[in-house]
Amino acid sequence: MSTADWKNYEPVLIPDIKDLHNIDVYIKNGGYKALTSVLKDKEKWADPKSVINEVKEANIRGRGGAGFNAGLKWSFMPPADGNPRYLACNGDESEPGTFKDRKIFEYNPHVFIEGALIAAYAMEITTIYVYIRGEYRIYIQMMEKAISDAYDKGYIGKNIQGSGYSVDFYVHSGAGAYICGEETSMLESLEGKRGYPRVKPPFPAQKGLWGRPTTINNIETLAHVPAVINRGAAWFKGIGAASHPGPILYGISGHVNKPGVYELPSGVPILDLIHDVAGGMRNGKKLKAVIPGGSSTPILRADQLDGITMDSDSLRTVGSMLGTAGMVVMDEDTDIVDVLWRIAHFYHHESCGQCTPCREGTGWLEKILLKIKNGDGEVKDLDLLLDLTTQMEGRTICALADAAAWPVRFTINRFRDEFEERCKKSVHAFI
Repeated sequence: MSTADWKNYEPVLIPDIKDLHNIDVYIKNGGYKALTSVLKDKEKWADPKSVINEVKEANIRGRGGAGFNAGLKWSFMPPADGNPRYLACNGDESEPGTFKDRKIFEYNPHVFIEGALIAAYAMEITTIYVYIRGEYRIYIQMMEKAISDAYDKGYIGKNIQGSGYSVDFYVHSGAGAYICGEETSMLESLEGKRGYPRVKPPFPAQKGLWGRPTTINNIETLAHVPAVINRGAAWFKGIGAASHPGPILYGISGHVNKPGVYELPSGVPILDLIHDVAGGMRNGKKLKAVIPGGSSTPILRADQLDGITMDSDSLRTVGSMLGTAGMVVMDEDTDIVDVLWRIAHFYHHESCGQCTPCREGTGWLEKILLKIKNGDGEVKDLDLLLDLTTQMEGRTICALADAAAWPVRFTINRFRDEFEERCKKSVHAFI
């Protein structure tokens, strides 16, 4: 299916099926068929490695923001040695503008559970953890119920479906820290420690949870796995953009008439998503800007969007990224200075403080932007902010400093006139 045919796409992650969160409804609609196939159909799936190869061929690129090939990531796990190894599923989802994993927890939790079980089998893992942000209390309860039901049906536990394969599955609640969405910080939190990112190498595949090999995948990434097993890698690669194939859950928020989560192929034009999918701009206002993939991805002006599609390659041509596909749409009345200050405030609040460039840099970004926002800034403050971003990016253990720096750099560069105008007001006040 080409990106031009997106209107004919039939959802597989969140199809229009009533009560799909109910395990009996999920099974009735083909659920757990893929898991049973990889466990029992030895003609098609000779060994766990054959499952990894199929997922690698499908090129399921991570839906948590990094966009790395999931099957290739699975292949990094060392051979089993009889000792524990783990799958950690990242459902922290704390970045502003991002809320697509929540839809899976609420509407179709078993598609994620089945995908995680297949991943664990493929990597010969016997323990799975799903880490969910603490604010998602209701969704944590939903996941606990879904996992309990899967245990009762024999899809989790000892000797699954008589295959000889056994696995356990646990839900872990986060404590409200954005930093725990960083994979190694999440591992620290799972171990009961403060969520400080780890220095890499060693990478989690070599030394993860409790020093044992661990693979970390996003919730939506794993939710794609059952369909790939059932329909094949070629089917998946035939959907959407060639370099970033498959369906994507687009979380569209902001000044649109129908905000929400929409499952469509990758590579849908941004303007189609705004005007055709999300019902157009609220109150008939003009489009001013879009943050395409969560708050850390560089903002785009409306005049940059013509012909741009929601996939990594297309967004790169205009200096942005797909990220989590959490689109924040802003109309003509949006105060861009205020938006950037709010983003900077978030990253300052959420910095774990381990690295000096991030701990100090995020604080200075917020302070200077607050000064400009309040009308007390000077034009030279804009260049100071840009210089600060260069002192932060690439100088810390994890990418939070980068995530804080990019919005400041690109928003000032792309809307500098608005920032200068705010600064000029402070100058005029003293004339």
